[in-house]
Amino acid sequence: MMKGFSPTKYILKSFKSGKEFKDEGWTLDAPGEMEPSLIRAIYDKKQIDVKDDSWGLYKFADWLPIGRVLEGSSAPVTYKSEGLAKELGLENLWITFSGYWPEKGTNMSTCSFKETEAYSVCGRMTPEMDKVLVVASAGNTSRAFAKVCSENNIPLLICVPEDNIGALWFEEPINDCVKLICSKSGSDYFDAIHLSNIVAGMEGFVAEGGAKNVARRDGMATTTLSAVTTIGRIPDYYFQAIGSGTGAIAAWEANLRLIEDGRFGSNKMKLMISQNLPFKPIHDAWKADSRHMLPLDDDLARKQVEEIIAKVLSNRKPPYPIAGGLYDALKDAGGDVLLASNEHAHDAARMFLELEGNDIHPASAIATATLIDAAKSGLVKKDDLIMLNITGGGEEKFKTENELFYLKPEIVFDINPGEDEVIERVAKLF
Repeated sequence: MMKGFSPTKYILKSFKSGKEFKDEGWTLDAPGEMEPSLIRAIYDKKQIDVKDDSWGLYKFADWLPIGRVLEGSSAPVTYKSEGLAKELGLENLWITFSGYWPEKGTNMSTCSFKETEAYSVCGRMTPEMDKVLVVASAGNTSRAFAKVCSENNIPLLICVPEDNIGALWFEEPINDCVKLICSKSGSDYFDAIHLSNIVAGMEGFVAEGGAKNVARRDGMATTTLSAVTTIGRIPDYYFQAIGSGTGAIAAWEANLRLIEDGRFGSNKMKLMISQNLPFKPIHDAWKADSRHMLPLDDDLARKQVEEIIAKVLSNRKPPYPIAGGLYDALKDAGGDVLLASNEHAHDAARMFLELEGNDIHPASAIATATLIDAAKSGLVKKDDLIMLNITGGGEEKFKTENELFYLKPEIVFDINPGEDEVIERVAKLF
């Protein structure tokens, strides 16, 4: 435990009803409410006191719903762009980078901002919980949770589509407390979620909770906290590629806390979020001004997901309609859902590497591509204060510098396996 750390003081609040209640340790929903709603952490400290870099991610502990700090974390880093900014004619472009870039001061060895979620969620888990954590993901999230749980001896079951297991690489062999199951080749993230839902209902297992987990959202919100506390004020625009949109919801929530803090301005940054063509369900719902996701054929969705370069942006059931979710965030903060093709993403990644000096993940390249378009079309002006959230990068750099170890699945299930089969086979793993 870090010297000087004491558990963060906070209560929880339903977005829908405004009702406040105590965190019972792993509360994911407002007690007694019938209509689905995200809940929020309301922190005792209204002005954030950012600790020094030796705390890693936990330098933002005032606004993380945690009872303990874990070893090995790294915080996102924010710096003022020179190369890309000059190329695009932007005078106030700031890049928040989560990934591996020791020269800039960030050492996320999974090279993804999903580490911010994992260290926060696992910091919310107390040893007394004594359950196996269940996480479903398209790759990056599972890699981050596997690293954190392996290093801190936390039992974990991850569910990933078989086609994505190449994403489960690590700098050292993974501890036995972490197990992987898959939905077979041809399946997608939605199929992995189906598996995880069955397992999470079993005795001795607990769902991580995704967007409903305040620790996940407030962990991701550290990207915005990094930007605002570095720059000194809230940006005008926030650019990020989205799968579920949870990161954008987190940015909006952090923005509201920062307004309440009183030292960084009172504006809401416009959420300029992006999807990878041809997979664009959030874009289509937003453009139709629909709170609900539009119907999407399962087979067509799987086909579109096969085509996109940024596989992590492939969530078919995002927290968009739910009260306090992405639809509400966009309505309140303003902004838009933008699109970029694989080809645009390739060009943007190459440009980032040349002008900024590091490789970036395909999802980050989608965000960068939409920023390039926005600058060229005049959607953003040259003196606008812009935050570009690079949610993953430095992977090629990391892989050239380190030996890699891969996690192999314990079980590969058919698409839509029977509940009894899943329960029987998973029960034997732990």
